Amino acid sequence: MSKHAGKRQAMERYGNFSGDSGVIAFELHRDGIEVRFVDGPEYLYTIESAGPRHIAEMKRRARDGRGLSTWISQEKPHYAKRLR
Repeated sequence: MSKHAGKRQAMERYGNFSGDSGVIAFELHRDGIEVRFVDGPEYLYTIESAGPRHIAEMKRRARDGRGLSTWISQEKPHYAKRLR
């Protein structure tokens, strides 16, 4: 997980095309995704913690700007760690 260590990049603002998403930002990594929620917490999900199928779906929804928060609340993928 070398991409997660060291200098931190700015997170990308989530598209939120529905207008009421619980996600405000994300950062894609080779082996996972970081997600920041409206109420403050930020979580790191990895292939190891959530599985490759879940990570692929989360990345797709993050790039599309639609359905990520709902999908996370319904599927409840395991996160590797809470970042803040």
